[in-house]
Amino acid sequence: MGKNNSKMFNKQRGIPVPADPLATLLKDRLTPEELAVLPRGWQIIGEVLLIHIPPVLQTKKALIAEALLTLYPRCRTVMETHRIAGEYRQPVFERISGDGTETLHKENYVVYKLDVAKIMFSQGNFYERRRMGTVGKGERVVDMFAGIGYFSLPMAVHARPGKILAIELNPESYGYLCENVRLNHVEDIVEPVLGDCREKAPEGWADRAIMGYVGTTQEYLPWGIRALKRGGILHYHETTPDKLVFDRPVQNIKDAAKEQGRKAEILEKIKVKKYSPGVWHVVVDARIS
Repeated sequence: MGKNNSKMFNKQRGIPVPADPLATLLKDRLTPEELAVLPRGWQIIGEVLLIHIPPVLQTKKALIAEALLTLYPRCRTVMETHRIAGEYRQPVFERISGDGTETLHKENYVVYKLDVAKIMFSQGNFYERRRMGTVGKGERVVDMFAGIGYFSLPMAVHARPGKILAIELNPESYGYLCENVRLNHVEDIVEPVLGDCREKAPEGWADRAIMGYVGTTQEYLPWGIRALKRGGILHYHETTPDKLVFDRPVQNIKDAAKEQGRKAEILEKIKVKKYSPGVWHVVVDARIS
């Protein structure tokens, strides 16, 4: 049975936040029917607040944004979330109020600089980012999909590996990755690498490999396994239908290892968050011998 870290959220991180304060501010400006469908949760990333507004409230979104900025005076921008799109998993947003989308987000003593309008940052991955700060001490680590340093930075700041090769394909994310390495003073640990992990990951080099991308991660498994020394640890992320949680990701790892004449020992299975209706974002840890 795997762990479930998907419900461990609090007001400090912004999801879910009770609607009462927002409803109180708007009770004289919205109808009872509108108050009933007022959003009950949002995310705060640095100084940017992200919210999904239902269709029936679209004409009132400027009013809602004004109220949110009153509730959270440290925020300067409110954006409406739509979806995540493309190979680089870029967010699609509409700015409702404010003019700045580049921000500094601080979490667990790690600083992330990013442009929220261009780069995804999932609050639901908080516990997995924190977990990565507890492993890898003294090791050689390859982060196959580093992004802006989601997992590499907490590992470097807290666990102090010997070296992290942080590989990122998206030039925009790579630019922020390089800047975040400097902001967190981990230049001696994290080496940003621009390119495709299938071409840049060294063979048989790593004690630990992080595969934190979701969507088509299984297509990259051969390269993640190939990067590991014998006995190395793989952190494999996948989005999986309810009925196949954890069976499919475990089988994908074992099949990929077998194809290379290697074996996979499953160490840990975790539900990171609910990804969409009927689908979980999970991570499976495996020792590859």
